[in-house]
Amino acid sequence: MNADLITQAHRATLAGGTPFPQIVAQLIEAGVESYHVDYLALTTTFHDGVGAAVMTTISYESLPPVAHDFDAASLVANIRDSQQKNQHYRDFTTRAMNAGVAGYHAFLLGRRVTYYGRQGDQHTEWFPGD
Repeated sequence: MNADLITQAHRATLAGGTPFPQIVAQLIEAGVESYHVDYLALTTTFHDGVGAAVMTTISYESLPPVAHDFDAASLVANIRDSQQKNQHYRDFTTRAMNAGVAGYHAFLLGRRVTYYGRQGDQHTEWFPGD
């Protein structure tokens, strides 16, 4: 895996303005098969599928705690705002945590993201266009 490309993609995500499909393409080019965002630990771990991993931190300040209950409807509205209105990733993160999202796994090869709550609730979202 190319840790420099991964770090660049992570920074671009946190800064906002780079479309999700462009981030995905850069991560695939870097050798990433999947990644895991952990809102409880405020980390993102990128995996190549054969044992290598690169971990980065989510460095936003003043994020809310992850809500106890998982609100799938609020999560889906949040996802749609990101897809259709180019919502900043910080806003997405805040809204996801308020909706009880403890983390998510993005499967680049499978072209889907599975979000999960603190009690094991989950929602799977396919990449746009799939």
